[in-house]
Amino acid sequence: MRRAGLICGVDEAGRGPLAGEVYAACVVLDTRRPIPGLRDSKQLTPRQRERLDRQIREDALGWAVASATVEEIDRLNILQATLLAMRRALEALPLAPGEVLVDGLHCPASPWPARAIVQGDLSVPAISAASILAKCARDAAMLEVHAQHPEYRFDRHKGYGTPEHLAALRQYGPCALHRRSFAPVREVMVRRDR
Repeated sequence: MRRAGLICGVDEAGRGPLAGEVYAACVVLDTRRPIPGLRDSKQLTPRQRERLDRQIREDALGWAVASATVEEIDRLNILQATLLAMRRALEALPLAPGEVLVDGLHCPASPWPARAIVQGDLSVPAISAASILAKCARDAAMLEVHAQHPEYRFDRHKGYGTPEHLAALRQYGPCALHRRSFAPVREVMVRRDR
């Protein structure tokens, strides 16, 4: 049953990287147990994010994390894959909020009323919390990927298009976790096919 006063924040991590899944999280905070220090995950150090990630998972009324695969990103496009990951997170949420607030310009399909808030991760604590869960989950996944493909140094750049990553991509070509629909990956593939 929907609870009118409960706000669910939704955010993603990993739209921009050249490799790896895109992650989304949703969080319903408990107003009786405020979590100090919540803000956009990009404004936090890894240590701060990990501490807050644990606290959110312990103190929130409900939360869920989901992802969309590299294949889905390449097939659908990054926006639609992001919305799919968000929808999956909402479907996994263990309670029904009164309203869903989503960071950005677009809302995923939602069983509850939803609205998008530009830079919501800076102004809505539940969205900030979701950004932290999504970022921590994605970073952990990229560390696992690094163990399988150490030559790309995913542990350092998490799949983003840094000079180090682009150099490795040119040297080794793309692995199964590279997004072939993204221009830098596509360009390397074209050059290697010549």
